[in-house]
Amino acid sequence: MEKSKPDRNEAMALLKKHNQNEALIKHALAVEAVMGHFAEKFGEDPEKWRVIGLIHDLDYEKYPEEHCLKTREMLEEEGWPEDYIRAVQSHGWKICTDVEPVEPMEKVLYAIDELTGLIVATVLMRPSKSIMDLNAKSVKKKWKQKGFAAGVDRGIIEEGANLLGMDVTELIAETIKGMQNAADELDLRGNL
Repeated sequence: MEKSKPDRNEAMALLKKHNQNEALIKHALAVEAVMGHFAEKFGEDPEKWRVIGLIHDLDYEKYPEEHCLKTREMLEEEGWPEDYIRAVQSHGWKICTDVEPVEPMEKVLYAIDELTGLIVATVLMRPSKSIMDLNAKSVKKKWKQKGFAAGVDRGIIEEGANLLGMDVTELIAETIKGMQNAADELDLRGNL
């Protein structure tokens, strides 16, 4: 039977059931915070968007070669709604799935997934080690250094910004705001 609306507790329990890697859990928390921020900005359901952010990489630790595909199986077994599953799968568009992001929450997830990693890497290079004094200009400076956070696909971030009809700088600024809301949980308050 399909759940009507999985909540954060269920999502967190499921995340921790399938992921022990602290970095993956922190990444999930970062994406959760940013999804909640964008849901509020767009007048959407913040809890739903946060839950999707929290579980978006559910299968990554155990099944990196089948990323986004195994998540469908895992969530179907738990009786999760199809729109949640589709949203999660859409963040792997052109990478590991052919599920194109069409809904606003799907477009945001696609756009910010890689970006949160670039922002964390930028924060950790700062003297303050804090996201609280970070601005988009600092991230853009690091963006241009191809060797910096080389695993972050800037093309996906740009494509995601285009899907949202946003400038990349604006996307970065809004993503920072979302992550600032979870600075303590992410250990990114630094020494400010």
